[in-house]
Amino acid sequence: MRVDKLQAELPAPKRKDPNAAAALQELLGGKYGEMSTLGNYMFQSFNFRSKDNLKPFYSLVAAITAEELGHVELVSNGVAMLANGPDKPGGDRGDGGDISGAPFEAMKDIRSFASFASHGGGSTPVNSNSMSWNADMVTTTGNVVVDLLHNFHLECGARLHKLRVYETLSDPTGREVCGYLLVRGSVHAHAYALALKQLTGVELEKFLPTPNINLSKIPECQKYLDEGSHRRLYTFSPADYKDMAGIWGNGEMALPGDPPGELTVVDGMPEGGKIHQLTGVPSAFTPDYAPEEMFEIASRLAKKM
Repeated sequence: MRVDKLQAELPAPKRKDPNAAAALQELLGGKYGEMSTLGNYMFQSFNFRSKDNLKPFYSLVAAITAEELGHVELVSNGVAMLANGPDKPGGDRGDGGDISGAPFEAMKDIRSFASFASHGGGSTPVNSNSMSWNADMVTTTGNVVVDLLHNFHLECGARLHKLRVYETLSDPTGREVCGYLLVRGSVHAHAYALALKQLTGVELEKFLPTPNINLSKIPECQKYLDEGSHRRLYTFSPADYKDMAGIWGNGEMALPGDPPGELTVVDGMPEGGKIHQLTGVPSAFTPDYAPEEMFEIASRLAKKM
């Protein structure tokens, strides 16, 4: 089920910064980016052996898969917002004016020219250097312990990358993306650690947080900690995957350094926030050179409903 919201609402960017957008792309198509976590958990859930007999572990991977798809959407929106900058009221109307004077001359100097030339400032599954994400980054062995251990490693690596990207960004849009994902990534690392403890007896949660920086030191994490997001896993389903509460819950508590409380499984999904409306740029032919006719057609179609 898809809902027309982001998992967290992002503040509008202060300025256009395509190079900051390229940095944020690392959290989308990098080795430890959201495309990797989505791809790993999705195919592990499809290939999971003995689903009925290992239901809590299967449910954990399946539910987190759905959340990761939302993370791909969140980072993608952040990338596009940073690449395009603040909206200009009425900027998506008109014919684009005279384009013979190189209106986008500055774009030739950005790190990822393809993000403008091929994608109009949008996001794609590439890393910060425009290298394509690929299926070699997916691990699905069929061995539940190996897969869960890989997932724990993946979430710890993702945390490291989010911290590094966070330290490079000054715009509130990119920092909010990092703050939210640091909280939710901490949840996923904790969940996989607890799953492995149930299976093997090894207390992997003692490795956390890795890297050893508490979320309390990151201002953009605070509202998510205050609302208890660090203690919640969502089923992302109206009826399924509830049995992962045997792993995430069952008297287990939040990590030391985070606000205290018991871990809980929540039916459904987080409330989320609105999706930013990217203004068109007629001179870049997005959505087209003269968009008024398309707007009129869309308005007529909406009225028919």
